[in-house]
Amino acid sequence: MSPQIESLIARGALFVINDSAGKDSQAQKIKVMSMVPHRQILIVHALLPEVEWDGTVEHIEANSGNIRIVYARARKTLFEMVEHRGMFPSPANRQCTSDLKRGPIEREIRRYLKAHPEFGGLVVNCLGMRAEESTGRARLTPFKLNAANSIAGREWYDWLPIHDWATSDVFACIAQAGQKPHWAYAAGMTRLSCCFCIMASQADLTTAAKLNPPLYRRYVETEQRLGFTLSMSRKALPEITGIAA
Repeated sequence: MSPQIESLIARGALFVINDSAGKDSQAQKIKVMSMVPHRQILIVHALLPEVEWDGTVEHIEANSGNIRIVYARARKTLFEMVEHRGMFPSPANRQCTSDLKRGPIEREIRRYLKAHPEFGGLVVNCLGMRAEESTGRARLTPFKLNAANSIAGREWYDWLPIHDWATSDVFACIAQAGQKPHWAYAAGMTRLSCCFCIMASQADLTTAAKLNPPLYRRYVETEQRLGFTLSMSRKALPEITGIAA
């Protein structure tokens, strides 16, 4: 345990685990729960109506013990956002992350701190990003003060507990805890985000299309109507997956 985390635990900080139900969220949750007194932990999940995998909430609740879970709700859905903008998000402009996940989660953290003055505004926001995932994530700082959120009496840190873990470490951690990953992994997915993600590989998009035909049809119909593709490859979904809607 790093001296910074040890000190924050001793100071009574609130540790907030961002939990998407994906493998990295699950592994970081196991790690944080093994280090931090459970009375100092809060789990937050950003609900993604219509586009998240079946069983997501159930998986989170089944693997969280008695720790409190808060569900963050955006003021719009992904499809409402897409219809309003006339296009899907892009890697350079990921409103799906900022507006549907990060923003609502940070709002719930602020609300929780205000309602629980025993934490003194001291919070550690725990995120499951890993260096192995991408060049961009490899450049992230594993522990830092979040100056933008350290206002109005708050002292806010961002922590990446498993930043240096390999994928094999993640699955090993889950297995050693006697848990199983979300069912979508066994069904062929390599990552768990929205069922159809702008960052998804061809293999994951194809698997998702087979597992979620009605939702796949809605994405294809939206692409055709807007004249804008989901994938950053700029290829239409049927061209990528080989599956007609």
